[in-house]
Amino acid sequence: MIVEALLFLLWLVVLSWGADRFVYGSSALARNMGISPMIIGLTIVAMGSSAPEIMVSATASLSGNTDTAIGNAIGSNITNIALVLGLTALLKPLTVASTTLKREMPVLLAVSLLATYFLADLYLSLSEGLVLFVLFFFTIGGLAWMSYHMEKGDPLEQETHDEVPDGVPTKKAVIWLLVGLVLLPLSAHFMVNSAVVIAHHFGLSDLVIGLTIIAIGTSLPELAASIAGVLKGEDDLALGNIIGSNIFNILAVMAMPGLIAPGPVDPDAASRDIYTMLGLSFLLVIFCFNLRGTRRINRFEALAFLGCFVAYQYFVFNQG
Repeated sequence: MIVEALLFLLWLVVLSWGADRFVYGSSALARNMGISPMIIGLTIVAMGSSAPEIMVSATASLSGNTDTAIGNAIGSNITNIALVLGLTALLKPLTVASTTLKREMPVLLAVSLLATYFLADLYLSLSEGLVLFVLFFFTIGGLAWMSYHMEKGDPLEQETHDEVPDGVPTKKAVIWLLVGLVLLPLSAHFMVNSAVVIAHHFGLSDLVIGLTIIAIGTSLPELAASIAGVLKGEDDLALGNIIGSNIFNILAVMAMPGLIAPGPVDPDAASRDIYTMLGLSFLLVIFCFNLRGTRRINRFEALAFLGCFVAYQYFVFNQG
């Protein structure tokens, strides 16, 4: 088990680094092609943050571990809000200033409700996976449209502009893009294999391993990006990465098992986990637009998120 655990960590590092190289190469290439940094930030960078989850979900689905794939999508969203946002806001309270983010939050709630509805019958069908995947592309188009119609002076615009790589030679951008495209599926395959071996050794279900170990592992890049963002005063970008990643996790990551291996869903995913994700999404909106009108996520709210995360992990592991 020690060897498998070390292999899991190794492939997790490779997966995260591959996703970073993919985002770097694709963002630099898009900028060299004259695409607006704001569009790059809201689409390519946001998709890149969900690339590990997408690859893990596709790999698990191809291996017949549908519950692991669904658990990864739900667990990553829970982890992003409760752990990543909780730790980030505990380090430094977040101020929500961007109008763009305020428009993204209803989208997050809408797709979360849709996912809850799709899992209610304990079956994720091919048609439902197709609907999620089509909505994924519509969302990308909507985000691009929002970037064109962003209010002048929106703080997210400058923060995103500063994060998109500039001056990278096209040849170098293409090389890093290809490196990312090769490493992502390769590392995801071996990481899932190690996770399944570890889970079965400890008697954990495929769903639980997706909800916990894999979800936390694939959310580590979001944690690093969010902490780096708030330390540079880029509150809206840090929050935007989490919201965008969660939207894509539902539309792209959860679509994978529906498209590749449609079939029954673990009852716990449909009755316990999806409602935890939905509740945390609503809580995020409430905290961002509280009755005091401060539009801040303070340390009190951060502790509430972290408390939810610890309680959820304890409950899930106890149920096995």
